[in-house]
Amino acid sequence: MAPSLVPDPQTVDKPLLAVLRGERRDPPPMWLMRQAGRYLPEYRALRAEKGGFLELVYDPAAAAEVTIQPLRRFPFDGAIIFSDILIVPYAIGQDLWFETGEGPRLAPKMSDARLRDLKPRMERLQPIYETVRLVKASLSPETTFLGFAGSPWTVATYMIAGQGSREQAEARQLAYSDPGKMDMILDLIATVTVDYLSGQIEAGVEAVQLFDSWSGSLAPAQFERFVIARNALIVAELKRRHPTVPVIGFPKGAGGKLGAYARETGVDAIGLDETVDPVWADRELPADMPVQGNLDPLALMAGGAPLREAALGLLDALRNRPHIFNLGHGIGQHTPIAHVEQLVELVKGSGK
Repeated sequence: MAPSLVPDPQTVDKPLLAVLRGERRDPPPMWLMRQAGRYLPEYRALRAEKGGFLELVYDPAAAAEVTIQPLRRFPFDGAIIFSDILIVPYAIGQDLWFETGEGPRLAPKMSDARLRDLKPRMERLQPIYETVRLVKASLSPETTFLGFAGSPWTVATYMIAGQGSREQAEARQLAYSDPGKMDMILDLIATVTVDYLSGQIEAGVEAVQLFDSWSGSLAPAQFERFVIARNALIVAELKRRHPTVPVIGFPKGAGGKLGAYARETGVDAIGLDETVDPVWADRELPADMPVQGNLDPLALMAGGAPLREAALGLLDALRNRPHIFNLGHGIGQHTPIAHVEQLVELVKGSGK
């Protein structure tokens, strides 16, 4: 019998997955948050063709195409599924739409409505799994495939206010005025998120990231209860179902609470936002824990000497631990493609 030409997934070298499992690689593997998106002309063309963001997300063939687009331009070591953190409240039963130039909207607002009034629509998760299967079938074997979901606190802020907000005031006020309702909302989000991420894993992703984009708005006691405790529950259940699948935690704005988050949630790797000093993080986080990040997206937008200085400084600061090079948050819409090319050369060539 002729030998198979299909690579054995157990023997293919996946640098990003290796780092998530605790190896140090030089140069470090890289991917960029929001790498599939508005800075790419091919993305803008496809979104215009589909007519809107949600229409793009819910067309599995189109969402798979968007996921793969950046990999045709850049030698990234990871692909992340093109979707949105608000798919979970959409499945829980809120209406979801996107206002042009203003972002997502959810109704009814949970500051006024009751959870029992929502009609769950879990079938709304199925197109995302189909997107995963389509991407998996066409992805290069050395590329690590990442899934994601929003963490309960961040998702709850949108569900409660019906939209994004910089101070998350409505969610924080509800936490003080009706802690029982807040706990019910967070617990439901956590339960659905476990099933959602598990479904992504079963469809083909190899690691998952939990985005807590608004964790920095909380007081310490609330951070422990709403961020650490809920993420710990999600990670524990995912590890029970999928013990070999790494989980990346990204608590944006956590600052000095990063150490507690790393120790208490059970995540395999920590994503750092751009405000975190990587030297401090290297000193304070558990030894040998993989770190992801944390180039300032505006340094990437600037390009040239500022980008070179920032990227090489970051590489140096994290040279002694497992490191995945990434941004401190999503790539900006107006980032020149030439600057991404410069960054790839700096990281892959370690500045040479």
